[in-house]
Amino acid sequence: MKKLALSDEILLSIQQPARYIGGEVNMIVKDPSQVDIRFAMCFPDVYDIGMSHLGIQILYDMFNRRKDTYCERVYSPWVDLDKVMREKNIPLFALESQEPIKNFDFLGITLQYEMCYTNVLQILDLSRIPLHAADRGEDDPLVIGGGPCAYNPEPLADFFDLFYIGEGETAYDRLLDLYREHKQKGKGRKAFLEQAASVPGIYVPSLYNVEYHEDGTIKAFVSNTPFAPVKVTKELVMDLDHVSYLEKPLVPYIKVAQDRVVLEIMRGCIRGCRFCQAGNVYRPLRERGLDYLKEHAKKMLISTGHEEISLSSLSSSDYTHLEDLVSFLMEEFQGKGVNISLPSLRIDAFSLDVMRQIQDVKKSSLTFAPEAGSQRLRDVINKGLTEEDILHGAAQAFHGGWNRVKLYFMLGLPTETVEDMEGIALLSEKVAETYYDEIPKEQRHGKVQVVASSSFFVPKPFTPFQWARMCTKDEFIERANIVRRKFREMKNFKSLKYNWHEAELTVLEGVLARGDRRVGAVIEEAYRQGALFDSWSEYFQNEIWMNAFADCGVSLDFYTTRERKLDEIFPWDFIDAGVSKEFLVREWQKAMQEEVTPNCRQKCSGCGALQFKGGVCHESKN
Repeated sequence: MKKLALSDEILLSIQQPARYIGGEVNMIVKDPSQVDIRFAMCFPDVYDIGMSHLGIQILYDMFNRRKDTYCERVYSPWVDLDKVMREKNIPLFALESQEPIKNFDFLGITLQYEMCYTNVLQILDLSRIPLHAADRGEDDPLVIGGGPCAYNPEPLADFFDLFYIGEGETAYDRLLDLYREHKQKGKGRKAFLEQAASVPGIYVPSLYNVEYHEDGTIKAFVSNTPFAPVKVTKELVMDLDHVSYLEKPLVPYIKVAQDRVVLEIMRGCIRGCRFCQAGNVYRPLRERGLDYLKEHAKKMLISTGHEEISLSSLSSSDYTHLEDLVSFLMEEFQGKGVNISLPSLRIDAFSLDVMRQIQDVKKSSLTFAPEAGSQRLRDVINKGLTEEDILHGAAQAFHGGWNRVKLYFMLGLPTETVEDMEGIALLSEKVAETYYDEIPKEQRHGKVQVVASSSFFVPKPFTPFQWARMCTKDEFIERANIVRRKFREMKNFKSLKYNWHEAELTVLEGVLARGDRRVGAVIEEAYRQGALFDSWSEYFQNEIWMNAFADCGVSLDFYTTRERKLDEIFPWDFIDAGVSKEFLVREWQKAMQEEVTPNCRQKCSGCGALQFKGGVCHESKN
């Protein structure tokens, strides 16, 4: 039996000790001495959140299929263990072998959310790895970042040796082969990084320099070596049926955020919502085959014992074989208590037949995302939904037996007016009225419950709204209050509930989303002053961040409320994410004109993703 990194005394003194001992169902065990490459895969948040992330599970499985590589996992120690590890000088360790992360060849950190950035520094600090890549030596792991936030890696550029831009199934084998070759030949860190820059999708920050204008905007972003490409193009899997997918997902012994099998049915999206980064950077839409999904659904449910399967994508309703897949799952697992979860459904495309099939197993609230309260603003953001679509979809849901609906909106969108804000309450009221109009009194299962939630808009890279001004904290709060007051005027007020996100957190997210290398100093200073687990409201301390901005002489407003010119060089412009800047400019201008762009199945809009020669955009050209 392996020796645990933490003593029994420590494990009995902290919350959820099972977070730190490994040994989960389907965990992969290898002899570290029999491999050439040791890779520590990290999710910079608590185990309960990280264990629910599909991407890490896919890469964990993929890396461990290599005989020369042992991939292990590490997560952010919760605040109680963090304190103990610092007091007792215990280095951060991997779950599988319980050995220090410092002993590994690679530390791979997935960047899913900007508010985890201080946790990235916690991981490095507790691992005894120098925070700055420039200070690391030959015995330190190579720190590589990936995930959606890597589409603007610049705020974290000083802390990472390299970034992987795009989907991991394509170029990681080439990168690991290159590392093994360098390691066997005794070549150093610098030589490897120079060669790694030639691997598709790899960005090495140290090989580029940034110059700034006097007004703080970027003057030039240039490579300082012939090894570094001018543009780094994202990596993409074009045939999803011919890459490895999970068959035996890890199953934890404690409850985590998502205790279910996750079946990824497709990647990308045809819709083109102008606020959505994922819908742009994951273009073009690529579907998995029905037979492929049937096979993997069975294998994963059997190997895990889970009682729920979630069909994952950005817009599940757009999957061509959705009804066939749901029908198969219902028939295959009839009477076995398996619940089917369908996130990311569009209210206008929601199938009553699908609803009737899944409702008999488990009833829960249905979630729809109108995003904006008025038709005008839905056109600005290119949501592609009319009020008629929304109410018709709600009626179908109510006839299907549901009486709980969640509606998601955003506040602070470009061109937003008071009428748009109040429209959130008015639309929620109309959804409630639809229930009472459509469902006879004797058939109702109690009152309808409509919960409207609004997040605050954050402009993201590689979206048409990357030029948009962002609201201040006070402006966000005032907009939420306008909506709240309008809700109180509604006739069905007792059937309605309204929630909104934290404004201070949103403003900081906006800085980190569009930040450049100068923001890295703020992240480091905030971490040194105690910022950690910023995505958890009970631990987020805005005053620490405000002090860090002041101490570093960095302007918050420069990254949020400042108007941006169309020809400004952005920190992420060196990345080719598959959507051209010319397309994004066109979409930004169309938004200002309240003009809708058809989805990719209706008409090709020339976004640039055709270069990948596959997916929906390729089909539309034939």
